[in-house]
Amino acid sequence: MSQVEAVGEKAKVIGLQERRLGRMVLRTYRTKLDIDDIIPNERQPRLGPKEDEELQRQIEANEGLFEPLLVEPHPEISGRFRIIDGDRRWTNSLVLVNQGKEQYRQIPVEVADRTLSDEERLRVWIYIHRQRKEWDTKEKETVAFRLVELVGRASAANILGTTVPELDKLVEVFELSERFTNLREPGVAITWARELMGVSKKLLTPSVVDAVVKKVNQRRITNSKDLRRLRAIIRDPVAKAHFLNDEGDIESASLRLAPAEKSAKSGLVPELDAAIDAMSRLPWTALEELKGSADVLKRIDEAEALLQNLRKTLSS
Repeated sequence: MSQVEAVGEKAKVIGLQERRLGRMVLRTYRTKLDIDDIIPNERQPRLGPKEDEELQRQIEANEGLFEPLLVEPHPEISGRFRIIDGDRRWTNSLVLVNQGKEQYRQIPVEVADRTLSDEERLRVWIYIHRQRKEWDTKEKETVAFRLVELVGRASAANILGTTVPELDKLVEVFELSERFTNLREPGVAITWARELMGVSKKLLTPSVVDAVVKKVNQRRITNSKDLRRLRAIIRDPVAKAHFLNDEGDIESASLRLAPAEKSAKSGLVPELDAAIDAMSRLPWTALEELKGSADVLKRIDEAEALLQNLRKTLSS
């Protein structure tokens, strides 16, 4: 009897459980498999290195995996199972086994009772990862880029539950992040890209983007939040010209800003521009999380009342 048949017989004894993952309901059962009978997913949405010494230490501290892998019967290789979610856990368990630590060879798994379609597999993976902290900190742009590679823009947007223009923004942030190549912590490249894309798109000419990337990679700009000061610098012709020069940086360019006019109008317009810019670039995932928030809705009402009073004042 093959291992697939043996596991299938075990499933009949144990019974299947239903697991709801967004719109999908999977029928699964739990068991253990030999690490060599598990095959990673070649169409994994997550990019980047999977070996992680910290995760290996966690596995050893827990005396095995705390969270089972989610797997499916492999459609082409008899007796094997393909990972739906858990490539990193499998990879780092394999590292330990290859070090001679055979106690980590038996892997806890949750097995789907059938092989999923490509779209189902992607939907399940994305649903699982949206529940995790990593999704907001670094993953959504990476996954958007990878999905476009795998299934194209229209299907990627459908799977993510967003519009094609919003998907394009996520992909643009990822592609920009790939240009930041000399950071002390490479994992924060997405943060740098998000901050830069937070500047008004009208102001972000290719020459400005090139200058920022160059100065960041030269470590002449070391705090991503300093990029917010570009809004004022780029609007000022003298400060902008200095920043674009090889010797220019944010600090020296800021010294060349023209003195602000004292009128309320000149101070108000940039603030309104910045607020409009920030709201228009708010990610769709953030909006989803804020739905129904009484505190947020209250603040919106307060802002609306303030703007109406401001309009009356300026119109009179």
